[in-house]
Amino acid sequence: MTRIRRGYIARRRRTKMRLFSSTFRGAHSRLTRTMTQQKTRALGSAHRDRGKKKRDFRRLWITRINAVIREIKVFSSYSIFIKNLHKKQLLLNRKILAQIAISNRNCLSMISNEIIHFEGKGLNEVPRRMNSGKVEYKLIG
Repeated sequence: MTRIRRGYIARRRRTKMRLFSSTFRGAHSRLTRTMTQQKTRALGSAHRDRGKKKRDFRRLWITRINAVIREIKVFSSYSIFIKNLHKKQLLLNRKILAQIAISNRNCLSMISNEIIHFEGKGLNEVPRRMNSGKVEYKLIG
């Protein structure tokens, strides 16, 4: 019986895996079975931590905004600031607000003064968008 030579497909798959895990330490970059396990683990961790990074940055932005808001003593807390910001329909996201808070506090105090100026004009009015894009105020109660 003649000898049958194996194909190249399995070798090509393992070579790809070696290239992926070449920076791993010890047996994780040499042995095929541990290589596959480490690759699965690395990809799973990367997937999990992409979501975690988004949460961490959001927490950081909220903390920065809260610190500056309390320091300039315009609002007593972050939540009141955000509530009034939405009521005024100044839709700035937290990333931009945090950058403004860190780099230019005067600008953030101007934004908060706009909100305070708006508060005097009837807090019991709810802004409502019309089809034309104009805002109409409807009284509550």
